[in-house]
Amino acid sequence: MSNDLKIIKAAIDDFKKIQKYMIIAKKENATETYAKLKDEYLSLKAILQVAGVNMTDIDKIKE
Repeated sequence: MSNDLKIIKAAIDDFKKIQKYMIIAKKENATETYAKLKDEYLSLKAILQVAGVNMTDIDKIKE
């Protein structure tokens, strides 16, 4: 696996993990935690989009 693919895979894994935490934070009404996670979510989403990753299947938040 090339370095680029390893980086993209790591970003996808992080993106999925952040989404799980965002869902939990929203359910618990942890607004400050949710806001911090959303910042990370948006950064990872931008990186993945620039890398050409199809977000349709992996983006569960849809914000």
